[in-house]
Amino acid sequence: MRIAVIDENLVRAAIIEDGLAEVGERDVFVISERTGMARAIEAIDPDVILIDLGNPSRDMLEEYFAVSRAVSRPIAMFVEQSDEDSIAAAIDAGVSAYIVDGLSQRRMKPILDLAVRRFQAFSRLQKELKEARDALSERTIIDKAKTILIGKRNISEPEAHKLLRDHAMNSNKRMAEVAEAIVTSEQLLGGSL
Repeated sequence: MRIAVIDENLVRAAIIEDGLAEVGERDVFVISERTGMARAIEAIDPDVILIDLGNPSRDMLEEYFAVSRAVSRPIAMFVEQSDEDSIAAAIDAGVSAYIVDGLSQRRMKPILDLAVRRFQAFSRLQKELKEARDALSERTIIDKAKTILIGKRNISEPEAHKLLRDHAMNSNKRMAEVAEAIVTSEQLLGGSL
């Protein structure tokens, strides 16, 4: 496991590194400079990112939240103090674990495990949401194509569905692709859709 530790304070970074000793097979990379941080993260290509900010300003938080949005990795962020707006912004930025006043060696492994599991759960939910949206979009285009076929060929809905399905199978395409072609053709030919 490749872990990037982002901390300008090398003493606090050492606390995190020591706490990661029980993680097992791992490579820990400490990034202590804010300038060039995105390039450093890209070069390291970590599996997990741990960010310790101490008591950050609003601008500093926004800078790190921008990094969080840009990388698709589990992220645990440590701060000494926080408020509701910062917590909400962290969640919106994709931070998997936002730990307030909890930087200690003995808590590193559980926090790391939490960040990874929450990231995986969130990624699964995003994938499922995308699949559901795609299925709905396909269903909508298929329904439009069936409506066109019903009107043009004067056939029933089951017959239109069978016609779409058979053409998709014969042309080795998905029904949604065939339906998209029908809808596009209808639009190009001045149909009412």
